[in-house]
Amino acid sequence: MGPEDLSILLSYLPKQNVPGLLSGLDDDAATYSINENLAIVQTLDFITPVVDDPFSFGAIAAANAISDIYAMGAKPIFALNIVSFPIKTMPMETLGAILAGGAAKAAEAGFSIVGGHSVDDASPKYGLSVTGLVHPQKLIRKSGALVGDALILTKPLGTGILATGIDSGIVGDEVEAALTAVMLELNLKAAQVMQTFPVHACTDVSGFGLLGHLSEMLNPDLSVMLDYDKLPILPQVWDILKYGGVSSGTHSNARYLGDQVHWEEKITLLEQMVLFDAQTSGGLLMAVPAEVANLLISELTLAKTLAANIIGYVCKRSDFPIKVRRGLGNENPF
Repeated sequence: MGPEDLSILLSYLPKQNVPGLLSGLDDDAATYSINENLAIVQTLDFITPVVDDPFSFGAIAAANAISDIYAMGAKPIFALNIVSFPIKTMPMETLGAILAGGAAKAAEAGFSIVGGHSVDDASPKYGLSVTGLVHPQKLIRKSGALVGDALILTKPLGTGILATGIDSGIVGDEVEAALTAVMLELNLKAAQVMQTFPVHACTDVSGFGLLGHLSEMLNPDLSVMLDYDKLPILPQVWDILKYGGVSSGTHSNARYLGDQVHWEEKITLLEQMVLFDAQTSGGLLMAVPAEVANLLISELTLAKTLAANIIGYVCKRSDFPIKVRRGLGNENPF
């Protein structure tokens, strides 16, 4: 479901007025305060297959679901499976491999899958409902960015474009292997580093693309300036884009966000689509004080995250919420 459809859907839900609720519909996960030292964090996410191998699909779906917990600054403690599967037309061994992949990724993250729910459906879908814990004072919200903050991204962009290229037969096994490796990577290392710094805001980049999730971090008083040259982008993206490898979800993101973004003229339409690209199991996007940004980048690099880039800065609200240019350089202009 695209951001426009989701916005309409959420308008049907009643306003939240739950004592103890620290975050809800406006964040990556729901958070409920148990006491002054402990809060429970809950999220749910499931997806359709993004690769052919069932074990890898299960692991990717699990990594994707866990990311919401990491983005909130929390530690996952257990999860439940969410399964839709056509049991009359696909072998049970395929579902077994999907579940095994999810369980393996959960174990890598340090927790167990302790139950779940399944339905017979026309097509396979898999994901997790993940429960985590966090100290209420260490909770990281999607909002909270301040003027002058640096924006840091921890995984490369372009997974949706690569997946579309594979589905369309534009590219082969080598590209699928590269895509799978990126989506399988947990955001655990990035989250562990993030928790040692005064991060003002964080979200994970997934189906709404970089610009969609970035727009959710901005309040009406803030804009951002992005440097296209600093964005980590999978190199296989460019050949696929030449053949029209853009998903319907990415087009939906572009339609919804188009009038919120100002592009420098030398950024082409194809280059723009990478920032709208609907990601699966993308990286963490953090807003951090500029004075600690370079040290945080150094720690992410030591932790061997797939990317560790300052991609832009937060500024006072201007005529556009998001501006994208080239050659911003390493100095914070704000």
